[in-house]
Amino acid sequence: MALEIERKFLVCGDFRKEAFKSCHVVQGYLRDSHGPFRVRIMDGTAYLTRKGARDASGTTRVEVENEIPVSDAEFYLGLCKGRTIEKTRHLVRSSDGEHVWEIDEFHGLNEGLVVAEIELGSADEPFPRPEWLGEEVTLDPRYHNSALLSRPWTAWAAED
Repeated sequence: MALEIERKFLVCGDFRKEAFKSCHVVQGYLRDSHGPFRVRIMDGTAYLTRKGARDASGTTRVEVENEIPVSDAEFYLGLCKGRTIEKTRHLVRSSDGEHVWEIDEFHGLNEGLVVAEIELGSADEPFPRPEWLGEEVTLDPRYHNSALLSRPWTAWAAED
């Protein structure tokens, strides 16, 4: 099992000229007797992922991700009954070359939301902040992808 140590930020500027790769992502969430799991198809490859509870810092949790056949993922996504998230993921190297930012531009009911995530070696690891990086939202559960399914960004962004 791997630990995922991640911080999440809003994007408030243009990062596109720095992206070295972009791909389309479709993902959904299902629940079984062991709890929720994510099904994702990204760039022609499918994954099944389970994540544990976050620690007290809100940045760290266990993540188990396995590649699965695309046909299996399509079956699982069909069980989501249209409750899926679609986004374009852009990859941008940090200025120090030590990390890769995953920048998600959401589509559909979350259109307009752009979030950047960075995976770190420890919760307090320093990293360079690009000019386009905005407010940190790591601890705001509204920005969790699973939460965006039940209450899309367009439903609450105007309230803030």
